[in-house]
Amino acid sequence: MTRDFGSGGPFSLAVRGQDGMRVYLDGSRRIDLWKNTSSTVWRTVNLTVPPGKHTLRVDYVNWTGTAAVSFTYTPLTSATADQVKPLVPAGLAVSYDRTTGRAQLTWARNKEMDLSGYRVYRRAQGVAFPAAPLAATTGTSYTDSTLPVTGAAYAYEVRAYDKAGNTSYGSADVAVTTVDRTAPAVPGGLQVTDTSEHDGLRLGWNPVAQAVSYRVYRAPGADGPFSLIGSTGEPSFRDGTGTPGVTYAYRVSAVDAAGNASAPSVVIMDRRWDDTPPSAVTGLTVTPTGYGFHLAWDANPTPDLARYAVYAGRVISDEDLKACEVYAAEWLSTDTTSYDYATLPDGEERCFFIDAVDDDWNSHYEWTRSPNIVTATEQDTTPSVPAPEGAPISLDATVPQRGLAQVELNWNHVADATGYQVYRWNPQTTAYEKLAQTTQTTYVDAGLTEGTTHYYRVTALYADGSESAPGADGAALAP
Repeated sequence: MTRDFGSGGPFSLAVRGQDGMRVYLDGSRRIDLWKNTSSTVWRTVNLTVPPGKHTLRVDYVNWTGTAAVSFTYTPLTSATADQVKPLVPAGLAVSYDRTTGRAQLTWARNKEMDLSGYRVYRRAQGVAFPAAPLAATTGTSYTDSTLPVTGAAYAYEVRAYDKAGNTSYGSADVAVTTVDRTAPAVPGGLQVTDTSEHDGLRLGWNPVAQAVSYRVYRAPGADGPFSLIGSTGEPSFRDGTGTPGVTYAYRVSAVDAAGNASAPSVVIMDRRWDDTPPSAVTGLTVTPTGYGFHLAWDANPTPDLARYAVYAGRVISDEDLKACEVYAAEWLSTDTTSYDYATLPDGEERCFFIDAVDDDWNSHYEWTRSPNIVTATEQDTTPSVPAPEGAPISLDATVPQRGLAQVELNWNHVADATGYQVYRWNPQTTAYEKLAQTTQTTYVDAGLTEGTTHYYRVTALYADGSESAPGADGAALAP
């Protein structure tokens, strides 16, 4: 018989039988028991078979009696006897299934009779094979189902090992490149960097490794539904399609070269800033009253109107151009189209204008600096009763707290005075009338009509029953 002994190695040739026996290896006689005998004889020879194909031949003759013969050839598998490595496995091939992500390896079977099996090794591209094998098998195929689906390249080799523990050199490498199904990391640091109306709302986030683009999603609220509004290759994006003043929810996903998208980022909420000011307030009329002025105007049609601002001041002239030097302002709600401006009526000319302000604090006046100014002259309701000269009283009238319809009077102490008489102007009788008598140098007139100017005088009372001349008038406007 002729067979392939693979890498060869130490073998035991054994023959047993009656009469003549001869054993040859490649034509060279290794056992010679060629004689006529009626008893059983045997012989064992240990030798090294070279690698490759070799021929074994057994000659047998039976001269007399029973014909009986047996022959075996067996590899020696002890570590001391066998130190010959198996041959390198041949024919290694690999196929890769992009659907399942598995690699199928096949190779040719080794010819060694003492072969135990094969060890499969895998390495990432650019690095050495590890010391430990990926798997061991007695067959001639292996399916690797543990490949990471990251788009990376890997190489395989197979090594044969025998029963004595000898291992072959590695086979020729075969390579596969895996399909990439691994998503990049989730973008972090999402924030709004600009909310300008003209440029649009701008988003920014931290760059993500392996990302070649980013997808930006927008929703009317934090719970969605989110819709793709754009893609960018940079870690920033400008949303110029959102309605100014409307709050939206945003989130971002990173996308790699294989089209794998990361999980969405955290959701942030913001709105594109409204840079458009309201239209001008029209129809302002100013009517002088006994307590100041009554203002009325047309309702402003701006959809996002948030408030009105009432500006008041004094008129200043620049040649023939009248201008308003503002020194008072009041915020009003959007459902208000009139306002009573309280002041001490003394016949001065005043100026007014109304500003419209939206919910982004855009002001028509701040943008245009050309308000519709209306001027009017105060009524002069100062009492006609003059203050006598040489009066010892110096009077001060004030409103102690806004919202309280009362006036607080204070005057100086007069020597030898036993008390003081307080007078209040009655516009119906056009005269000062007694209001109260006190020993103090202060008096609070409460329960007054709101928005009305009140005038006062105070005299000093003496022990002989006489009364001093009143001091100069004091006036205050009850708020």
